[in-house]
Amino acid sequence: MESVPRGPILVVDDDAKILRLVRMYLEREGYRVIEAQDGRAALAAIERADPALVILDIMLPEVDGLAVIKAIRRTDRIPIVVLSALGRADDRISGLAAGADDYVPKPFSPAELVLRVKRVLERSGAAADGNARALLEHGDLVVDRDRHEVRIGGRPVELTSVEFRLLTALLEARGKVLSRDRLLDVVYGDEGLEILDRTIDVHVRRLRDKLGDDAEHPRYIATVRGAGYRAAAVADVDSGAGVTR
Repeated sequence: MESVPRGPILVVDDDAKILRLVRMYLEREGYRVIEAQDGRAALAAIERADPALVILDIMLPEVDGLAVIKAIRRTDRIPIVVLSALGRADDRISGLAAGADDYVPKPFSPAELVLRVKRVLERSGAAADGNARALLEHGDLVVDRDRHEVRIGGRPVELTSVEFRLLTALLEARGKVLSRDRLLDVVYGDEGLEILDRTIDVHVRRLRDKLGDDAEHPRYIATVRGAGYRAAAVADVDSGAGVTR
């Protein structure tokens, strides 16, 4: 039997029929469910109930879904699955870039949504895998997989769960180049097949901004044109020199 998180799953949608449908399918799988019908109520529910995951519509009253994601990401790494009628590629990229872990367009299959929820929950707990190295160090950059923390020179850096998985994958590769397709697979699993590879470029850009990294003179993430990304050489981090690719 698959483990069920201790916290509830928060479903946020202004359509009562969708709330009932999603609740029914999640509860069949043993999940506890709480609901909110606007963005303001969603933020209050997160503060009150500490959910294990949030399923979130974008077009919400009071506070829209993108604003909710950004508000969550300022203080929390709760996994977020967007469920929205805005299904264009640009809409998906905007949601993922804001900090969502997955994006499911409407109309949707409730069974597929439940599967995606399971996958996101599994991935969000992967950092605590006892078989993995607890600490990944790259010059003054330290990633603590057990605590899901990142520090540069002792200073904490707040990352989304997607950004954390992306950074961890690059560091684990020890300088090996990872293609965008490979990084999509690492970050999104099977669902990455439906996500444009330029989504990775968006996440890398945001990750670099948070790390204070320079794409032209990288200390942490180097671009390999036509191939993908790799961790910059540790010697460049220690010396402050750049590796331009």
